[in-house]
Amino acid sequence: MMRKKHIWIVGLLVIFVWIAAAYAQSPDFKENIYSVGKLKPTDSVLKVKVGDLAPDFTLPAVRGGKTTLSQYRGKKNVVISFVPAAWTPVCSDQWPGYNIAKEYFDQSDAILLGITVDNIPTLYAWTNQMCMGSGTLWFPVLSDFYPHGAVASKYGILRSDGVSERSLFVIDKKGIIRYIDVHDINTRPKLEVLFRELGKLEK
Repeated sequence: MMRKKHIWIVGLLVIFVWIAAAYAQSPDFKENIYSVGKLKPTDSVLKVKVGDLAPDFTLPAVRGGKTTLSQYRGKKNVVISFVPAAWTPVCSDQWPGYNIAKEYFDQSDAILLGITVDNIPTLYAWTNQMCMGSGTLWFPVLSDFYPHGAVASKYGILRSDGVSERSLFVIDKKGIIRYIDVHDINTRPKLEVLFRELGKLEK
């Protein structure tokens, strides 16, 4: 009961902080955001399901080197956040929210992996601008640029226009997918739902 109450309170606080952070972004950053308009909510056919072993991958990271999903097996729960594209409105609000919520990921013994189909230079510039004045993103940001969208395609979330769905995959320490949210690309997934799913995993 106390854990559920804690999740609810933390979720509520993070939502308020997330909204405030979105409005606090610098004018220069906001001026560089490209409006994509209203898009088809989803445009792909999922290739994995809850209970499957998560397909492994290795991708280059903005901070240098490469990150492999299976390197966390037996060590960390993993949340994969696929977002469609850098420099777009919803994506530019979504990841700063996760940045603020680091403490909750820590409590769930979870690492977050952020993935887009953009190349490294684009992601470098975008994430630097996104966090101006507040440090850097605490989680690895990975590029699924080449072969283009190969990891998104493996999971079945590569859209027909070449970007990924806005989607979340919660993976336990055994590498098993425990939760999937292929979200409406036009809206941001709710943090409290992600917190709830993370709360179901063993630390």
